Amino acid sequence: MSTALSVFHGAFGRVCLYLMDRGMVPHGHREGHLVFHIQGPPAEMVVNDRRWPLAPGQAVAVSPWQSHHYNRLHREGPTLALVLYIRPAWFLEASRRATASLSFGRVGIEVTDQLARLVFGTTQSMLDPDKEDALLEERLCSLTQLAFDQSLQWTSKGDCFTGPMFAKRDYRIRNALRVLQQRVGEALALDAVAREVGLSRPHFYKLFREQIGLTPNLYLNALRMERAIERLAVTQEAVSDIGFDLGYSSQASFSRFFIANGVVPPSAYRRSIHVA
Repeated sequence: MSTALSVFHGAFGRVCLYLMDRGMVPHGHREGHLVFHIQGPPAEMVVNDRRWPLAPGQAVAVSPWQSHHYNRLHREGPTLALVLYIRPAWFLEASRRATASLSFGRVGIEVTDQLARLVFGTTQSMLDPDKEDALLEERLCSLTQLAFDQSLQWTSKGDCFTGPMFAKRDYRIRNALRVLQQRVGEALALDAVAREVGLSRPHFYKLFREQIGLTPNLYLNALRMERAIERLAVTQEAVSDIGFDLGYSSQASFSRFFIANGVVPPSAYRRSIHVA
């Protein structure tokens, strides 16, 4: 069973220290995502169907709404990973350089000495959550900025690229996003959503994937995870009630969904949360 050693929530988003001993299903989220290997056997991340190593000296950067998942490669023990979910709007304000897209130029990140120091400092802070770390946000901004800048070196975009502006979306896809967000807790039939916005099922799936980066199913799962994480963090509601409100008939089915998309069971995630 994977373990959440520590989870920090804050204006920056989320930072998690995970002992990971199982794979995950493909998923996505609106945050910029950085994953650093800390200790244990190497593993891999699959981003848009391409495999990337997660190993000493090698990290992974995932742009918002990119499909990705974690693969365990070895059985000799769990992998300790530092996992960042950085809110693009926070990074935009903190760095004063990137647009709100936080779109990385490439996935593979070399963990330089400077990055390694920032990763080590963040990990040490998370292992002692009772000690206030006044430099946490500054360290996270520097860590994200270094990874972001490096991801754009040696690419056609160049190291001066600051991310694309928001793409214009077809009005039918905008309507579909509104429907999914408003009815995230209902038993939604995506074929019915397609008809509601005036598209055939094949055209809806194709257009949605082209404009959002995920299938409608994965996008809906991402919304459910967001809602679940928020309620686990800020309320004392029973886990079963949160799952029921998100459309799951039992705590067991909700827990299976949460583990597959978020590493650990919802109750274990809640116990590990600290507000930074």
